[in-house]
Amino acid sequence: MKASDQLEQWRTNDSPKTLGGLIETFEEKSFALLFILLLGLPALPLPTGGATHVFEIIAMLLALQLIAGRDEIWLPRRFKNTRLADGFIAKLLGTIRRLERFSKPRARPLFEHRLSNIVFGVLVLAGSIAAFVAPPFTGLDTLPALGVVFLSLGFVMEDIALVVVGIVIALVGVGLEIVLGSAAVHGISSLF
Repeated sequence: MKASDQLEQWRTNDSPKTLGGLIETFEEKSFALLFILLLGLPALPLPTGGATHVFEIIAMLLALQLIAGRDEIWLPRRFKNTRLADGFIAKLLGTIRRLERFSKPRARPLFEHRLSNIVFGVLVLAGSIAAFVAPPFTGLDTLPALGVVFLSLGFVMEDIALVVVGIVIALVGVGLEIVLGSAAVHGISSLF
């Protein structure tokens, strides 16, 4: 079943639309969906002034769970009972449907190993850290976060092409952080 069909089915059934319900529905793919939800806001080219750091920290903690080999997400009950707005679910559904037109399962066996989950966790952790350390109001957190979103979409859709796109976007973002950061440090040090 396609990810969009599964999400639509969950959206239209009578179960409560909570974070815990989403985790139960998507089981092993729930990590990827939560990364999309958490890093979707930092991936937008909006100045958030560091307000998205909370989402990035949560994404890092979830990535550590994935690296440690957990199959199920552990969240405090309070977070699991968090209701998701139907409008937000509809937008996520629309985005996944648009991507599914171009995406198809490629290299599906790669996504079925424990090692692939560890690599996925490491890549998400690295992208989340890169987004976290970006200076506020610079927009430099956008590309690493967007890379994690594409990487996660690749895992949801089991498409290695989306995973590669996500890795490339994240690497470009990290490169920009390094280049612009070193230029800023050099510029400031030349004033003194």
